[in-house]
Amino acid sequence: MSGDSGATGEIRATDESGMVGDRGVDGPAVGLGTVLKEWGRIGCLGFGGPPAHIALLRKLCVEDRKWLDAQEFEDAIAACNLLPGPASTQLAIFCAWRVRGRVGALVGGAAFIVPGLIVILALAVLFLRGDPPTWVKAAGAGAGAAVAAVAVQAGVSLIPAGWRRALQQSSRARWMLYLLLGTVAAASIGPWLVLLLIACGIGEAIAQRVPASARRGPALGLPLLAAAGLGGGVLLSVAWVAMKVGALSYGGGFVIIPLMRADAVDHYHWMTGAQFLNAVALGQITPGPVVQTVAVVGYAAAGIGGGLLASAVAFSPSFAFILLGADHFGQLRDNRAVRAFLDGAGPAAIGAILGSAIPLALTLSQVWQYCVLAGAAALLLALRRGPVLTLLSAAAVGVVIVLAGGPLPS
Repeated sequence: MSGDSGATGEIRATDESGMVGDRGVDGPAVGLGTVLKEWGRIGCLGFGGPPAHIALLRKLCVEDRKWLDAQEFEDAIAACNLLPGPASTQLAIFCAWRVRGRVGALVGGAAFIVPGLIVILALAVLFLRGDPPTWVKAAGAGAGAAVAAVAVQAGVSLIPAGWRRALQQSSRARWMLYLLLGTVAAASIGPWLVLLLIACGIGEAIAQRVPASARRGPALGLPLLAAAGLGGGVLLSVAWVAMKVGALSYGGGFVIIPLMRADAVDHYHWMTGAQFLNAVALGQITPGPVVQTVAVVGYAAAGIGGGLLASAVAFSPSFAFILLGADHFGQLRDNRAVRAFLDGAGPAAIGAILGSAIPLALTLSQVWQYCVLAGAAALLLALRRGPVLTLLSAAAVGVVIVLAGGPLPS
């Protein structure tokens, strides 16, 4: 990805100090106002998660404005997928960095994140306040019932690409083992899931006979995990949960769900299981990255301030990865240790996404919610409808059932 390496060649503009991104690929400077407007537009319209974000960024940066060529954009997607955390957010920050340097990355990244943050915090106030209206409770119960199916669909969609890669780099037997371990861990060990993901990554690096000196990088999260029990105060706990979500969630997306649930529901008791289902549903139906779910957790713990803190902490690693490391994306993709680590952590993360559906489904308490779950699974897996439409439909069904006399979850 850097100007002096990779297949794309010398396509980045630099100023006299060597700073990157003051100009576009072929022309004059891209104004910060343009970055703010275009990335903010994507942040407002990005319903549907990473596939929608990638499509919108490709249309803007490659097809319409031609700030990046197609090969560089594809290389950026691959490099961001090698990093822990929300890959589509990192891609948005990278593209803004690419066209306007570090200031552009900060402005574009914030513009991409903030619209969804505003929407999800507003909905959190509506759904999590002391005594919301009956129709709000019913909508939450309906949408929450479909969340487990969304998790399964998210995991299933990742299996084909991961399986093809296993045939090239790893082995089928080890890939299946990592997948199974991730599934079991997500359903059982909760906050220690990250340790399992890291262990699978290191195990695969050993299996591929990567030299020990090259395996040190992927385990950098371990010192952070050792601090899990340190600190006091709600805000510090919120920051710790958000840091795990943003910096240690290999695979991004739904792999963060068991991590957050174990902390928010079981450990700190900031939310009930039903409220957490609502939080996940809100993260799916609002624009922007799924990681915004952590803002609802922060709000449940400490109000608006907690929500803002959780979002800021969760996304700060993504900014750091791009601002400090984007020059080296080419080397990252070619790094044998990183790729071997992801060959192990990747399938474990897919398994964790699938396994997260188990505790989510066990949270349901009404028969009609299980019927909604079955219907959502049919929509997502058989009819291949999107998660936004499915969750909104489930919410509407919940409202109809409750207003017709059906019981609300206790």
